Amino acid sequence: RGFAGGLIDDVRLYERNLTSLELQVLATGEARPADAATFASALDQDARDAFAQLRQARHEFVMAEEVIQEIPIMREMDEPRETHLLLRGEYDAETNETTRVERTVLKAIPIPFPEDAPKDRLGLAQWITHPEHPLTARVAVNRLWGNFFADPLVRTPENFGLQGDLPTHPKLLDWLARDFVDHDWDIQRLCRNIVLSATYRQDSRCTQEQFNSDPTNRLLARGPSYRLAAEQIRDLALAASGLLNPEMGGPPVSPYQPGQDLWRESNGMSPPYQQSVGKSLYRRSLYSVWKRTAPLPNMMVFDASSREVCTVKRSRTNTPLQALVLLNDEQFIEAARVLATTLMSNEAPEQRIENAFLQLSGRRPDATELEELVTLYQQEQTFFEQDIEAAKSYLSIGERELPSDVSLAELAATTSQCQVILNLDATIWKR
Repeated sequence: RGFAGGLIDDVRLYERNLTSLELQVLATGEARPADAATFASALDQDARDAFAQLRQARHEFVMAEEVIQEIPIMREMDEPRETHLLLRGEYDAETNETTRVERTVLKAIPIPFPEDAPKDRLGLAQWITHPEHPLTARVAVNRLWGNFFADPLVRTPENFGLQGDLPTHPKLLDWLARDFVDHDWDIQRLCRNIVLSATYRQDSRCTQEQFNSDPTNRLLARGPSYRLAAEQIRDLALAASGLLNPEMGGPPVSPYQPGQDLWRESNGMSPPYQQSVGKSLYRRSLYSVWKRTAPLPNMMVFDASSREVCTVKRSRTNTPLQALVLLNDEQFIEAARVLATTLMSNEAPEQRIENAFLQLSGRRPDATELEELVTLYQQEQTFFEQDIEAAKSYLSIGERELPSDVSLAELAATTSQCQVILNLDATIWKR
């Protein structure tokens, strides 16, 4: 049909795909001698089998490399590159031999570079961790102290210089630093000493007079009081419900995310977000996958860092969004439901409330709290008994299967009660 007034001169049928060179020869009748190997690969069966084996071997080699976790490392040059003082720091400024500089350390720190240490990164590490170094142990101890108290001993942990704050307790900082070094930089031992100290175990409550004289607790006259970090709140909910997967190490996991794919929304060329399944969904927040351009929203609401820049000390805020996350986020609703399921063996609502309060906050509710929570439970149970579909919809949130041998109205009311307890300052605040 495609020929109009033309004639077909020659018709040939082949049982295999022709190479580009063969098509060229058929069209023009000319061939290049250098391309004889192409004919061999097309016509010689032994050559074709050899090429197929080579192709398979290359494929297996590439696939074997794909699964290898490669870690880029740096290696010292055999001879250090010559470095000169540049005019106003310009990389292409003219220099001369008299301006050559050597590797050394800051002269402002009164610890000389070890004479027997090499002038490379190993020597720098030996100098930084020298037992007499005045900064390394103090900076480490100060930061660890700040993890347990509302503030570190030096309120500017990112700046130990002249423009930073002076330590509130310099002798305590010196003693902790020296003890830290003398015991082989044992972080676990240091943390144990801090949490077992009389200072840390003080009650955080104080009189009005004490608060007026020291509102930020610089003098450590009372125990620390602050909202837990984003990762701690999520892990607390998972641990209290029994969902927490304590597995250590391994690749990152992808926890719950809002319904839309935030990865694709922030960047259309980004791969889609793949939520983890099974036990991986309940691993510690430390292992949650993190994309700087689209961080996890429920973590950012609780002041987690986006990790675009180094953050030595996080801010702590209290906003309505935080309560909305604890009441509406899929992870926390599921954790509350699983916790409520374990409490259903207790027939009395008061006992369920006490056990839930103890699981989440570490203490039992007082009389006022117990009365309010009992009233809430009764209201929620009445509501869900009148609207079973609402109870089913509420309890279907999350991947964990719903038990079949419980009253949906009671379980939904208990779940709502657990969510309220999870939202209390008694749970998400260190006191």
